Amino acid sequence: MIKGLLRFIIAVIFILSGFVKAVDLVGFSFKMEEYFSPSVFNMPFLEKFALLFSIIVVVLELFLGFMLLLKLKLKFTLSALIALCVFFGFLTFYSAYFNVVTDCGCFGDAIKFTPWQSFFKDVALLAGLIILFVLYRKEFRKKDDYSYNQKESSHTFKYVILGAFSLVMIYIMTQGIMHEPIIDFRDYKIGTNIKAEKEKINKNPSEYKTFYSLKNQKTGKVLRINQDDYIKETKYWAEGSPWKIEEGKNESVLVKEGYKSEIVKFKIEDPTGMELTDEIIKAPKAILVFSYHPKEVPADLLQKVEAKVNAQKGSLIYGISTEPNTFKTIKNAMMDGTAIKTIARSNPFVLVLENGKIVDKQPAKDYVN
Repeated sequence: MIKGLLRFIIAVIFILSGFVKAVDLVGFSFKMEEYFSPSVFNMPFLEKFALLFSIIVVVLELFLGFMLLLKLKLKFTLSALIALCVFFGFLTFYSAYFNVVTDCGCFGDAIKFTPWQSFFKDVALLAGLIILFVLYRKEFRKKDDYSYNQKESSHTFKYVILGAFSLVMIYIMTQGIMHEPIIDFRDYKIGTNIKAEKEKINKNPSEYKTFYSLKNQKTGKVLRINQDDYIKETKYWAEGSPWKIEEGKNESVLVKEGYKSEIVKFKIEDPTGMELTDEIIKAPKAILVFSYHPKEVPADLLQKVEAKVNAQKGSLIYGISTEPNTFKTIKNAMMDGTAIKTIARSNPFVLVLENGKIVDKQPAKDYVN
């Protein structure tokens, strides 16, 4: 009873974790790119394979989790899941300890975990899997753990279910890669009012304090002190004071959690640095064309997109990318590449706003067809 319940819980966790990433594989591939970046594992040559790695990871999570749920090939399934958990545990520990990837994407955009929360989740899952391995060891087949007996009707039914599950997940993953996620867990889903979200953020902003690392030049003693106490205590900064701020060791710490939303990163500027955000979210209708890798956009596709948006009379139109001269016939604007990726899952991408509310969004290739 206990081992059956534990098996069910762990299987469902893996299936859910795989599912929320499967609906948005492109988004998960952006997270993989972070791990391959120079600031983390310094393997930029693997960034172009991020989507492939994402598919492999998600497929393993989904199908191993479903096999565990159906109690298929237990020894192989549990062994593979333990190996997967060790791999995830290494990634999340590295992220947490070195503070390099702030969100591992374990549950996509559906549930956000801090790096340490992700690591402890992986440790708990690993412990549960090891317990299951011990509890089920007597049920492992002694001759051929990986054989399939055609005569076992119960197993035949389980394989049929696994096959049907596979087809459904392949469709969901393909839809997310080729078009848009079937289920959108992002803050930029259709129906989101960006103007209203901005107002909520402004009314309840997060508050940070700077903590200084001070070193006494005479004794070598090091203190960590917040900005308010530093200003109050003249002994730390008065002329002749032995205390000196250690450069590069200051830290900004969150002291009050405000309204949380990815919309906080929705900041659009023209090439000169003038902010356009208010103009865009207050416009009766705005059509925005995004590109996070402008150099990779086919020229003919860009031409078709610009022609179609230019035909939308009465709309405020901007082409938004990481470079100032991406678009030829529509006004250029700039936005952080990571923020663009939060909005756009294809390159280029079209977003339509009405009075700040998202009413449509789709890959440019779908928009022009």
